[in-house]
Amino acid sequence: MQENAEALVTFIQQHCLWQFASRAHDRDENIDGVLSLVGILLTGGSPKLQTPMDRLHYANANQLTTEVKLKFPWLSHLGKDELFAVVSDVIKRIHEITVKNSKNGELYQPGY
Repeated sequence: MQENAEALVTFIQQHCLWQFASRAHDRDENIDGVLSLVGILLTGGSPKLQTPMDRLHYANANQLTTEVKLKFPWLSHLGKDELFAVVSDVIKRIHEITVKNSKNGELYQPGY
């Protein structure tokens, strides 16, 4: 399962700019917002889109979901719990790479 999550992380790192917002809290919000919706979409759920930010995350999640379904056909063989576990692992790893271990000193500048 970890290998599958890493394949998705690599794909996201190479194809998605929303993970690279200029502030740490914006990165956190984008990563959580987009990828949690990817989990919902992969399992056939209907996300609740109540705010403009929800709709923005949905647009990115919808595109990413379409792409990963085509690129990673093994996703269709996973159950709902397994899909959410993979997405959870991806969220943790993307946070680790783009926020926690980032060398970008501007991420935490209060006036930025």
